[in-house]
Amino acid sequence: MPRRLVALLLVALLSAAVAGKVASANSPRARIPALPLRGEIANACPVPTAYRGAFVRAADDTGLPLAMLVAVGQIESNLTATARSRADARGLLQVLPSTAAALKLDPNRPATNVLAGARYLKQLLDEFHSTDLALAAYNAGPTAVADAGGAPTQETLDYVANVTSLWRELRGCR
Repeated sequence: MPRRLVALLLVALLSAAVAGKVASANSPRARIPALPLRGEIANACPVPTAYRGAFVRAADDTGLPLAMLVAVGQIESNLTATARSRADARGLLQVLPSTAAALKLDPNRPATNVLAGARYLKQLLDEFHSTDLALAAYNAGPTAVADAGGAPTQETLDYVANVTSLWRELRGCR
């Protein structure tokens, strides 16, 4: 099982174990809701309240499933708005400044970062006509995926598997 998924499941189990306790406003439990239970009908996506609106608006704008965007954000940045990669990808959905600029959006603001990432992912889905290839291109770049005819590295294969697995766990969250 991918490490991040195991970590998320552990958080959900710990949250359930301490369900009777009141969380303070500054505790991690108060900021990040537990994972939804399988089969739960009205479940909330595990997004910090401060970013929920950005994810919902981006899903509405692009027509992409909210659970998919949350899964990408969780795998990309652990839903951390200040995250920055060695390649200078930024924010919740780890958007490169050049990609954000092409979309006329700011990668440093959570709301526009999520929208830029969602619009870019939608473009990749339209280009590759495959969720796996689009996710691979989101991770490794569309040229690398086109040249390789698929995921160019094991790291990219793992990324696609991790996002897809988490997306399945979150499917139907809202």
